[in-house]
Amino acid sequence: MENKQEDELRKLSVELRLLEQTAEAIQSRVNMVNTVITDLTYAAMTLDGLEKEKENSELLVPIGGSSYVRTKLANPDKVIVGMGAGVSVEKTFSEAKEIVKKRLEDLEKTRMSLQHQFTQVADKMGEDREKFEGLLAKLREEKASKNV
Repeated sequence: MENKQEDELRKLSVELRLLEQTAEAIQSRVNMVNTVITDLTYAAMTLDGLEKEKENSELLVPIGGSSYVRTKLANPDKVIVGMGAGVSVEKTFSEAKEIVKKRLEDLEKTRMSLQHQFTQVADKMGEDREKFEGLLAKLREEKASKNV
């Protein structure tokens, strides 16, 4: 009987390790999605602000490291939008805003799905830990009673 319980403990231990790795991978993906959502949210806010600007308006454009460059808005009606795979195309403000909005919606769906997956993995980990601890306590109790 002890061998069967020990085998079950080993099996649960391996499953718990796999579940922990899965949870870490899912959490990493959630963090990446959150980063892209933040980036796209800033893009949407910038588009909203730029849409109100006139041609030759002076702007401060961030270049990284809390540094900016002064520039003038040459064509207030067009925006260059990245489409993926290194491809960018010129779009109107309304088209660009719609693209960003759609991407944000898709990412929110992805984030919700990942959070659901994470919850399922966490629940399974909790169940397995309870089983593991119960079996371990039972095995210790049996060994203690044999040693008496």
